[in-house]
Amino acid sequence: MCAASVGSAMARHAGPRLPLIVKNLIPTLSSVFDSQRITTTAFFAELLSSNVVNDLILLETVMDTMTARQKDSCLLVRMLALRGLGNIASGAPDKVRKHGATLLASMVNGMDDKDDPHNLVALEAMSSLSKLLDHVEERDIQSMLLHIAIRIRPFFDSEQPDLRRSSIVLFGNLTRFSHGHCEVFLEQILNGLVTLLLHLQDPKPEVVRACKFALRMCGPSMGCEGLREMFLNHLREERSLHYGEFMNNVCKHLMQSFPEMLNRLILTNLFYFKSSWADIRAAAPMFIGFLVLHVDEDHCQQVDLDQLISGE
Repeated sequence: MCAASVGSAMARHAGPRLPLIVKNLIPTLSSVFDSQRITTTAFFAELLSSNVVNDLILLETVMDTMTARQKDSCLLVRMLALRGLGNIASGAPDKVRKHGATLLASMVNGMDDKDDPHNLVALEAMSSLSKLLDHVEERDIQSMLLHIAIRIRPFFDSEQPDLRRSSIVLFGNLTRFSHGHCEVFLEQILNGLVTLLLHLQDPKPEVVRACKFALRMCGPSMGCEGLREMFLNHLREERSLHYGEFMNNVCKHLMQSFPEMLNRLILTNLFYFKSSWADIRAAAPMFIGFLVLHVDEDHCQQVDLDQLISGE
């Protein structure tokens, strides 16, 4: 039985004995052996998903040990520590508000992990942060909002579908806190808009669902009622999408509300002409075609025809 399963079972059946077990296990987190630190961290991470640690006044102790593991030399320990901190959202959601600033700082540090070649720590940080956002104080997230939005943007195009999905879901969740930074966060939405719309053609259904969610969340912040309604009505998770018709109408609203963005939108689409995903490669020129179709004459001069024809 793995450490996480043991932790889950003990949380259910061995509550009164947990304080002594936790006390005896804490020293192993300083073990020279990676395997011991991994096992104990996995055990503690699973305990944090149960309210028993809160009932037994163990939450702060276990949370502090997880926070300290962020500097561990073992990548798996760092990843499991973030998972544990994210599990507080289900084990003791009321405590997330109290410790919000500390938990958010841990997630941001995880996304900025410099020794994470496959972005496993970053993935865990993004997934855990999405869980915590339902319970944090708005003031705690505001100061980190733009940093997080900018940091996760490159993951939208990751070759790893889990990273694409988690980063896009997190971006959608962040928009709930954008009203205090409307203009600045709108810029982040506009920066990611082409990518989110193109990844509606992503080969992975879970990424498509994430894009639908993120665009529905972004709609109210864009200041365009037509786009808000389109995203809300056409991007419901269970609804199939006629992509060409949808994009035609999206581009009409974009050129009515943001005509000055034409060249910027075209340049971003040109990048996807070389996408490794065939459906996205096909969607990008269609996107440009609909933009040009709906732009008014006053803004046509934005289009660099030589660049457009060369596709570069």
